[in-house]
Amino acid sequence: MVVEIKEYKSAQEIADTLDKEIADTKSTLGEYLRRLDEIRNLAEKSKKIHEVVMKLAGKKTATESQGELVLGTLNVILDANPFHELTAIESVVRSHQERLLVLQKAREALKWLDQLGDTDGLKYLVVETEGIPERILFKIY
Repeated sequence: MVVEIKEYKSAQEIADTLDKEIADTKSTLGEYLRRLDEIRNLAEKSKKIHEVVMKLAGKKTATESQGELVLGTLNVILDANPFHELTAIESVVRSHQERLLVLQKAREALKWLDQLGDTDGLKYLVVETEGIPERILFKIY
């Protein structure tokens, strides 16, 4: 988690930055949702083929964990299949959806800043975590 202090010259600049973050997150989320649909379809086809082959071979479907390595805090999947990719993309989609909600709530919470208008001689020091404002310090210069 990255925490930064950024300096802004106006409330509008903060709002514009948040609006850009929201737009970028929506765009990225849209791309991942498209990929998710593609991988979900591929995973379903793969599952059906696997079930048919296992049935024809007279074997029961087993959950396999072969090819998974844990190296410290890193999981490595060897010979990843569509289900591995589906799980990964679903995780990324959830993360982006959560980020989008937090950004939208932050933007809504900052609506009162829009009323400040032009505030000559005032700097806005904003403590941000992962680009999301958490604290605003007004500094007179």
